[in-house]
Amino acid sequence: MTDQREEVRDLPMRWPVVESREVHRDAWVVVVREDVITRPDHPDERFARLSVEHPGAVIVMALDDDERVFCLRQYRHTSGFEFVELPAGLRDAGDEPPLETAKRELREEAELAAHSWVQLLSTFPSAGITDEVHEIFLARGLSPSPRGDFELKHEEAEMHPFWVPFEDLLDAVLAGRVRQGPLVQAVLAYDALKRRDRL
Repeated sequence: MTDQREEVRDLPMRWPVVESREVHRDAWVVVVREDVITRPDHPDERFARLSVEHPGAVIVMALDDDERVFCLRQYRHTSGFEFVELPAGLRDAGDEPPLETAKRELREEAELAAHSWVQLLSTFPSAGITDEVHEIFLARGLSPSPRGDFELKHEEAEMHPFWVPFEDLLDAVLAGRVRQGPLVQAVLAYDALKRRDRL
């Protein structure tokens, strides 16, 4: 044990995979895989882990000149809630850079464009079960931008858009009244960065 301070950083690593089988694949986005793995240097200690392969997603916190955030109410069947959310979408367009996906999603879901973009966070929302990564952006300098021929379908067709003063949204996050992960992360990151004069 030393007093030397260790750099705080996630480290890429892969433990040995002994077997692997595909449990599920669909035409939407998801592959479920079961891997049998071992701990390094313990080849006889085998155990299974499920992995959900996912292309990742972008999330956009669009903030207007009055410090209001563009929000959506969206039903999520798995969780059984209509969540307060931010515009978001899957990174399912091949090699499209995350920022370009974010711009497209803001236009499609909010009918907005932004002059200024800052990446707030890049997070693994549930690292124990999926390789999904969320790229969370702040968008400012907003202007109207029609979605064109893009058609909202399924749950998206029932989304309800509204604007919330940032401080009210922060209060709702801290009080636990809104709990959708990417929104919570975006709000807290923006508040922390603003307080540190890093925006």
